[in-house]
Amino acid sequence: MSTHHSTSGLIGHEHASRSDVAMAELLELDAEVLAPYLAELTGWIAALTSPAPQRIMDVGSGPGTGTLALAEHFPSASLTAVDLSPQMLHRLQKKATARGVSGRVRTLEANLDEPWPLPSQPYDLMWAASFLHHLSDPVRTLAQAYGQLRPGGLLAVSEMDFFPRFLPQEAGVGRPGLEARLHAVANTQPPHEWTQALTDAGFTVEACRPFEIRLHASQASPALGRYAHICLAKLRSHAADDLDADDLAALDTLLDQNHPLGITRRGDLSVHTTRTTWIARRP
Repeated sequence: MSTHHSTSGLIGHEHASRSDVAMAELLELDAEVLAPYLAELTGWIAALTSPAPQRIMDVGSGPGTGTLALAEHFPSASLTAVDLSPQMLHRLQKKATARGVSGRVRTLEANLDEPWPLPSQPYDLMWAASFLHHLSDPVRTLAQAYGQLRPGGLLAVSEMDFFPRFLPQEAGVGRPGLEARLHAVANTQPPHEWTQALTDAGFTVEACRPFEIRLHASQASPALGRYAHICLAKLRSHAADDLDADDLAALDTLLDQNHPLGITRRGDLSVHTTRTTWIARRP
């Protein structure tokens, strides 16, 4: 998750340092709340790699949620996290130190829309989560990734299929279906499809797997309320000019942390989203 930060402008990475701080928190909450999905995804990738990768690059790492998940899953690997934002990378370094893996995690500040720095050795595994769609020329960047993987190495590309949803149809505020209308206005279903681009860059696409994520409050992290609040506030900022006055008023009530029906006080939240991962191998 980066050269240009933001999943369709909604979740991902943004250039301004002030935005980086808020975006880093959102990405970290995303990884915390969706931890079962992240564990399933990294486990699936591990099952497809043999022998276990020793050199891993997190392409467009953001604050390193993917880097740290991979460090945990591959305890003998060294990892390089690459991002344009020094704030994101500094945050990653602090978390890597706190988790005791700083000796295996290296950060590299670089614009991945430009020629990549040459590695001392090729990588065994590359990970690019919610990143490629921000690039000016994804095929050119994928070709650079191809050139830095060893023959037989894997590239895992993940994208969000639609922005998470949290509320019941009847939220107790405003008309039913508020969240669906909010998503429709904000256009939260970006059409990402990387099979052809990966093939054009020289890769063999071995798998394309959607992961459907459905977690009720009892299954999710206690951070679900905070995660939902930040996500819905972000959507509101994109939809403010297009929602009608009644929907905006209802949404503002939900975002009011002092209101008894506010997002952070509710016990009926859930999270539903899907994410797709492509597994591509360098022949």
